[in-house]
Amino acid sequence: MELNELIFPGEFDGGAIPAGIHVERIGNDGRNIEPGTLFFCHKGSRYDAHVLLPTLRDAGCVAAVVSLAHAGREAGIPLIPVADTRRAEAFAVSRFYGSPGKRLTLIGVTGTNGKTGVATMLRSILSDAGIPCGMIGTTGYLGVAGKETAFDAFHEGDAKTMTTPPPLTLYPLLSAMADSGITHVVIEVSSQALCASRVAPLRFAASVFTNLSPEHLDFHKTMIAYLAAKKTLFKQTDVAVVNGDSPWSDLLLDGLSCNRLTCGTLGNCDVTAKDVSLHGAEGVSYLYRSRDGEFPVFLPIPGSFAVQNSLLALTAARVLGVDSGTALASLSHFPGVPGRMERIDTGGLPFSVFIDYAHTEAALRSLLLSVRSFLPPGGRIVLLFGCGGDRDPGKRSEMGKTAEELADFTVVTSDNSRSEDPKKIILEILSGMKRPEKRRVIVKREHAIAYAIERATSGDVILLVGKGHEKYEIDADGKHPFDEKKIAQAALEARRCGHTMEGAENANRNRDAD
Repeated sequence: MELNELIFPGEFDGGAIPAGIHVERIGNDGRNIEPGTLFFCHKGSRYDAHVLLPTLRDAGCVAAVVSLAHAGREAGIPLIPVADTRRAEAFAVSRFYGSPGKRLTLIGVTGTNGKTGVATMLRSILSDAGIPCGMIGTTGYLGVAGKETAFDAFHEGDAKTMTTPPPLTLYPLLSAMADSGITHVVIEVSSQALCASRVAPLRFAASVFTNLSPEHLDFHKTMIAYLAAKKTLFKQTDVAVVNGDSPWSDLLLDGLSCNRLTCGTLGNCDVTAKDVSLHGAEGVSYLYRSRDGEFPVFLPIPGSFAVQNSLLALTAARVLGVDSGTALASLSHFPGVPGRMERIDTGGLPFSVFIDYAHTEAALRSLLLSVRSFLPPGGRIVLLFGCGGDRDPGKRSEMGKTAEELADFTVVTSDNSRSEDPKKIILEILSGMKRPEKRRVIVKREHAIAYAIERATSGDVILLVGKGHEKYEIDADGKHPFDEKKIAQAALEARRCGHTMEGAENANRNRDAD
């Protein structure tokens, strides 16, 4: 493809794009340059790729896109100066792969919590309506129903840990989805992706805002900046479907020109959930009411959060033309989301075990309140959680405080400590907890899981919180396989057989980091 087909006038601060330069591939990693590469030099917090400029010609690059500060440098290849190299890359990669967003109906989902739940419900509704629908998000890249693993090959490098993949993964992925016959794609859109302009070339038929609570403030610094990042999505959206119960919804909608529908349990919303009933572990029901009528909804997912998630998904589906009957039938047999209030079969043991991804104070509070609503008489909420390293340390004590307030007993443990000392993270969690008798510290997460399951009593609900769908643990030594579901199942099997797992025997060695 020619360079002047990838970067258009008005997108750069130079003269005419040089003619006759053929681009074979696009790259931004100096370790993987091949001949014919158009190279994008990004400046990050730890590394500035502009240091590679003297080496790019010999590596085979045909041109480089640089920040304005590097305009006019001598590199032996054409340099294209732009105000934002990441935005320029997103548009160039999109064009290189045939602008696949124009071949698809795209639906964005953003918010602090609930993105995966809403996105998965919406994909399920669209699929049941006969619409070939894919999904891109935290739990992976999914094809049409029955071919969920069709796009696993795109999980490479850092992209596999990102909610919204970078352009060099996103646009070839969208192109492959369109080529496979998919017509609609639901995309979880993170605030970091919006700040990095990863989805800037895309137009969304509808976008959903779930909520906003403190998260990623190490990156955004303030809640207003965090909201501003989310708001970017709705400036490239036709219809906004917004959680009207969120105190941030008015600020989000202020000044937007797109059509909008607010959804919630409050009377001033366009779409409301009335007569909400929580049926314990069996699910929830409510009356869906909008300007064009009302109808009963049942969802076999426990917890009040399921009401808001399903209300948003159902409204978005209707915006996209799905009839109410089809959408309601789909929700009534919705199987749930892996790692989101996912029930683990205990094989007849008289307690329950759930895995959930809650990793913010707001999500943890919502989860615990929901479980309290269906806790069996005499049962306890036994919570197991930790906090991630190199991420927003301000939330750690708040999560500890919420855990002590709303759980009956808490096992504090590790959760992706990354470069930090897990014991240091645990101490910060404990700073929000004042009652030592209501907690136990076990640093190794697999030992903590064994401890919680071996000591469960009749009616208890054990919540393994923070990792959700993840199949890995990240510590100072890197990323290691860690399947929480399999670890819990092994502990349950040991409990059924009357065995004591090694983790519980060693628990005392790992306790009381406080």
